[in-house]
Formats: sequence, C-alpha cells, structure tokens
Amino acid sequence: MSLPYGKSHEMIGSSLAVALPPDWRYMKARFCFILLMSFPSFAEVSMQGSLRTRLEVWDWFEGNANSDYAFSGNLLRVSIAAQRPAFDWQIELAAPFFLGLPNDAVAPGNQGQLGLGATYFVANKRRRNASMVFPKQGFLRLKNLFGDNRQSLRLGRFEFSDGAEVAPADATLAAVKRDRISQRLIGPFGWSHVGRSFDGAHYIHASQTTNFTLLAALPTRGAFQADGWGNLKIGLLYAALTRQVAGTRHNGEWRAFGMYSHDWRNVPKVDDRPASIRNTDRANIRIGTFGGHYLHSAKTAAGLFDVTLWGALQAGRWGRLDHAGNSYAVEAGWQPTSVPKLQPWLRAGYSRSSGDGDPNDSEHATFFQALPTPRPYARFPFFNMMNNEDAFVELVLRPSKAISIRSDVHSLRLTEAADLWYLGGGAFQPWTFGFQGRTSAGTRGLATLYDISADYAVHKNLALSAYFGHAVGHSVARSVYPGGKDANFGYLEMTVRF
Repeated sequence: MSLPYGKSHEMIGSSLAVALPPDWRYMKARFCFILLMSFPSFAEVSMQGSLRTRLEVWDWFEGNANSDYAFSGNLLRVSIAAQRPAFDWQIELAAPFFLGLPNDAVAPGNQGQLGLGATYFVANKRRRNASMVFPKQGFLRLKNLFGDNRQSLRLGRFEFSDGAEVAPADATLAAVKRDRISQRLIGPFGWSHVGRSFDGAHYIHASQTTNFTLLAALPTRGAFQADGWGNLKIGLLYAALTRQVAGTRHNGEWRAFGMYSHDWRNVPKVDDRPASIRNTDRANIRIGTFGGHYLHSAKTAAGLFDVTLWGALQAGRWGRLDHAGNSYAVEAGWQPTSVPKLQPWLRAGYSRSSGDGDPNDSEHATFFQALPTPRPYARFPFFNMMNNEDAFVELVLRPSKAISIRSDVHSLRLTEAADLWYLGGGAFQPWTFGFQGRTSAGTRGLATLYDISADYAVHKNLALSAYFGHAVGHSVARSVYPGGKDANFGYLEMTVRF
C-alpha cells in the first residue's frame, strides 16, 4: 500500500531517528542546525553569467558530401554561489544552442563526418537547430576539514582539468601549464559548445608549495550533444601530487599522477582491428595511466627561457585485448628582452603518442587519451594525441595587456602506419564511442598545419577572438579525401560576462 508523499517521508524520518543511536541523532540535529543557520541570505549570494557566441566556418578536406559550410554555436551560462567559512556552494545552469548545423556534411564510408558541424548535427538527432538547458555545475565544498584549512572536499557536479591543480605564481609557468599541460587526459571540453562536467568527489590537501588532489567521478554527457543532463557509465579515479620549486632566478614545478579509467558502456570500440572482429568486442575498457610533468623557467640576460617535459605510460585491458601505450612531450620557449613593445615568445616542441603496429595481435598499443580537451593541442581539431607525432614552432606577440597574437606551424604524422588517423575528445554519449578513426592506407604523413589567432580583451566583461587555420594534407589525408588535399577552418567569437 502506498502512502501520501508527506506521510511516507514522516514515517521514514521517524524510523531513521529511532534506529540511530543517541549520539548519531545529536550529530544529525546539530548538522542540520548549523546548515540552516549558515545558509546565507540573498544579499550574500553572488550571481554571474556569460554568453559566448561563435560563428564557425569550415572547409574540410573535400569528400563525398558538403565540406564547405558555416554555423553558429552559442553557450549561455548562469550561476549563483555563496561562500561561508565552513563551506561554499555553487549552482550553474547551461543553455547551449546551435543554429544552422549542416545536414549534408556526412560522407559514407571512411570519409565520415566532414568537420565538427557534422558532429554536432549527428549528435543532436540530426537537427539543424538544437538547444537544451541543463545543470552544468551543482556542488557543495566543505572547507577546513578536521579543523585543517589545507583540506577541502567538493561533492556534486563540477568541472575538472588534470594538470591544473595549482596555478604557479610564475606567470610564464602558469601560461605554459594552462596551454601545454592541463586537460591532456581529463578536461571539461570547454571549447565545445556544450562542455563536460563530472559527478563525484574532489579532495584537495594544499599547502604553500605542495598540492595533493584526489578525484573519483563519472563524466557527464555533453561536448557535442546539447543534452548534458545525465552521466556516462565511465568511472574515473585520479590522484596527483604537485610541488612548486621557487628560486631567485629559477622557478619550477613537478607533478606525479595516476589515473584509472573504466568504460563499461557496451559500445563498439574504435581501433585498427577489422570491423567484423571489433564490433563483437563489447568487453570493458580498463586502463591505468601513470606519468608526470616538469616545468622550469630561468631568467637570463638574453631573456626568459622555459622548458616543459610531460610523459605517461599505460597498461590495462582494451576489451578482449591487453593494452599498453605511452606518450611524451618535450618543449622549450624563449622570451627575448630586445623587443619590449611586442613581448615576443618563441616556442618549439615535439610530442609523440604510441600507435598500434599490428591489428591482428593480442595487444592494443594506441595511447588512449581518455576524456581530454583536445583543442589546446589541436587548434584546428582534425587530430588528437592518439597515434600521433607533432613537431611545432610557435610565436606569440603581446603588444599590450589586452591583445595577444599567436601563430603556429605543426608538422603532423601518424606514429604507426598500420593504425588509424584518430580524431575526437572522448565519450559524450552512451551510444557512441567518442573517438573517430580513419584508415591510413599504410602511410604516415598526415598534414602540415599553419594557423594564426588573435585575442582582444576589450574590457573585463567583453572578449573577442578570431582564428584561422590552413591544413595542407599529406599522404594520409589524400588517401581518405582524394578530391582535395587542403582544409581550412576559421571562426569569430565574442564572450560577454555579466
């Protein structure tokens, strides 16, 4: 027999009160009293938001569908939050909306989706216009755990980026960490028009020089799908120890991390095995990733130099296969003092991630990027860090505090010719894998990418950005898209904060 809503809850509460020992009932009552008395008044609640609108123009490698189109992607975010000595909380709603997605940009066979406009279209039930409102964040952060102000625990839905646990005081290291370290394996995919959050727990123990972070969470839907309500059957455990090393003319930071990811969604995997074998392997993916990074900056008479080292090893199970992968990156930069009006920053680097050399053996060797934000490392997002070698040079000019101009040249090729050309940033739906793969026809040369961007902070509440990238396709791209070897991508973006 069912009870009325109020009566059933009264009985459950009474039964629980009887079952609890006196000490537990006292603690429960005390906690509720503190929570009620500590809840801030409306005057203490802060509200803020942002609207980002971006016009994207795509000219993908020419395929057997429409590769030349434009669409509008937009994201409205509104949040309320409050901070108290013992805790703080935040509730944020997101409302992504797409206008004019291409309905003819998906080619048959190996050519697949011709740019991200096609990805958004397919992910949103093949609608040209799509929108949704969902909870982007909703968490309670408990501070001063056990009377120790170095400890905090965040519970609920939140955003998280691996490698961004600490923002170094050194401006150079902070910029390198933001652009070249964070979100390689776990990220909120903030450049997409929906993004990704995590449901779970996030613990921090932070002193002046050392930070220990622990995460246990499930990723949410989103990224390309406007509906970001639910989460995915993917478990993440992540732990990292980060330490700052400060000096008079030298500053550094090191981090050691470990991550375990478990995907039990029962969807076909994307790898280099024949489709007839791959599609029957619905066993879980369970992978441990262990690695670290080291950053260093040094002031000299010739300018400021920086060095970046990052690496990771993987082991586990890829469905029915054993898994073993690796990836590393080595980079260096120089900021000469001889051109103070432009404040140039010249950087160069090389990264390599393992690929699978034999699709018929019992081991999967492609480095698995898990749940990253790929865009910081692939500004024209036709590649990611799986089965990829990337040698680049980069020039940043900063003529004022409000303006930054950046130009890159990337030489890209596959690590293993027998493996796939991979794209994507990880799971975002229960029924699709999240990464795409194109067969390479046994070649390695992917493309040379030339790009330029400009960012202008008009004032604290308005920012403008522009980007253009031109990719000259090499043997891999030409084998997939024989109709056209080049691709272009550009956008204009405006962000308003309120």
